[in-house]
Amino acid sequence: MGKGVVSDNHPYCVAAARSRALQYADVIVLLGARLNWILHFGLPPRFQPDVKVIQVDIFAEELGNNVKPAAALLGDVKAVTDQLLHEFNKKLWRYPSDTDWWKDLRVKMQSNVAISKALSLEKQLPMNYYTVFHYVREILPKDCILISEGANTMDIGRTMLPNYLPRHRLDAGTFGTMGVGLGFAIAAAIVAKTYNPAQRVICIEGDSAFGFSGMEVETICRQNLPIIIIIINNNGIYTGLDSNTWKDMLKLGEPSTYAPPVALLPDARYEQIMSAFGGKGYFVQTPEELQAALKISLAEKLVPSLLNVMINPQSDRKKQDFQWLTRSNM
Repeated sequence: MGKGVVSDNHPYCVAAARSRALQYADVIVLLGARLNWILHFGLPPRFQPDVKVIQVDIFAEELGNNVKPAAALLGDVKAVTDQLLHEFNKKLWRYPSDTDWWKDLRVKMQSNVAISKALSLEKQLPMNYYTVFHYVREILPKDCILISEGANTMDIGRTMLPNYLPRHRLDAGTFGTMGVGLGFAIAAAIVAKTYNPAQRVICIEGDSAFGFSGMEVETICRQNLPIIIIIINNNGIYTGLDSNTWKDMLKLGEPSTYAPPVALLPDARYEQIMSAFGGKGYFVQTPEELQAALKISLAEKLVPSLLNVMINPQSDRKKQDFQWLTRSNM
């Protein structure tokens, strides 16, 4: 949720090569972040064994968790960074842009961007995750508040949807808590309605994530909050089944016996939930339908919208450099 503190289009932002940057860095300044499972506890092979960590945190009990810092600075991140900048300004210095380290990061960034771009421009239907995010990104307002919740939806969206301003992104956070997305969107929309009525709140949900708190659509309509909900619907959790495969499976017997535990009912019409409460619902199957529905929703200032975007149930993310969870050797 710290995305946007450094804008994703800043020349020094290397988010597209973050794994390479973290793996081979010799010094890391850790500003408020925690070396928990999200950052692989600061340990090899994700990090160098001799990496020097300068840790800044307002909670003393977080200093030195999992990795002993080379320097531990207890305090509010803003206050500490102001003090650091004050000292840096006494002796101006800039890391050269033509070093081998910079060249390595740029090559990795270009490679990762090229892989994502190739996936996003695939023409076959149903769409994949990258295609959906590509066409959404083209027309999202730069100052919108993004809420993201789900499995692949949240993870891929974090890389594909840029943030240009701090405190403009909310997601499931450290504990991966599902069910918070629509609540976050409602809170953000109430704040926006009060202090910045022109600002849009975009809530991008996986279909499984939407299932945890989908009836908050009634709250959204009752409060007249012009939230735009985009459900990326792959008929399941991580992966699902297409309707034909589902029908074939039913011939074998009861779904409770034969359906994969990650499969949800195919082609669920979530947009009709929004329509039932007076909002606008759109069933989307193509990039053209996606952009048309999103443009209409952005033009509508008073009524909430829900875009139910169908994707390939077997769509997946590009290969990662490191697994998120611990793997057994058994």
